[in-house]
Amino acid sequence: MKSRIESGRWMRMLVVVVAVAMAAPALAQAPGEQPMTPEQKAQMEAWMKAMTPGKAHQDLAGKTGTWEGISTMWDSPSTPPQVSQVRAERKMGLGGRVLLDSWSGVMMGMPFEGMGTTGFNNVDGKWWGTWVDNFSTGLMTTTGDCDADLKKGCTFVGAYVDPMSGKTRQNRQIVSWPSADDERMEMWEKGADGKEWKMMEIVIHRLKK
Repeated sequence: MKSRIESGRWMRMLVVVVAVAMAAPALAQAPGEQPMTPEQKAQMEAWMKAMTPGKAHQDLAGKTGTWEGISTMWDSPSTPPQVSQVRAERKMGLGGRVLLDSWSGVMMGMPFEGMGTTGFNNVDGKWWGTWVDNFSTGLMTTTGDCDADLKKGCTFVGAYVDPMSGKTRQNRQIVSWPSADDERMEMWEKGADGKEWKMMEIVIHRLKK
């Protein structure tokens, strides 16, 4: 019961924060308006800080556009790779807070579709991502760190439920930008022997408008 009460209280505070952000001048001059308590002011300031896009989100917006390239996948360290062409359409969503990816291509002889999101959490200072595609009904989540200006690269740890074992597995993803219009992503995972091996590499180039 307590958790429900706390959840309801925070939802009401969030509504207040959004209302203040959209109509602060009018609210500030409303006659007869009761002043906020110190606790309410602190809560509103925390929410505003958490929800306001910053430099990291501006840097993320620099990755929008149409990207094309090659995806290379390995089933195991000893098997030959499967190579296919991919295309990604990227745009910012939620008022400049999240990068939205829409991917398409052909993999293993079948049409491929994927959707990803990438963002930066002002609260904990971490980058995060999600991924879903038509080769699964599950969700992969990632968290990690990037360089200050998104010019060199990021390292993420991804988690997903393995369809073979039904257990959660992790992988390591490295994203780098040799130039503003070139991107490389490598995905590494540990095998049964505990050694890490590269299971995927995607190299894409941003098309000029």
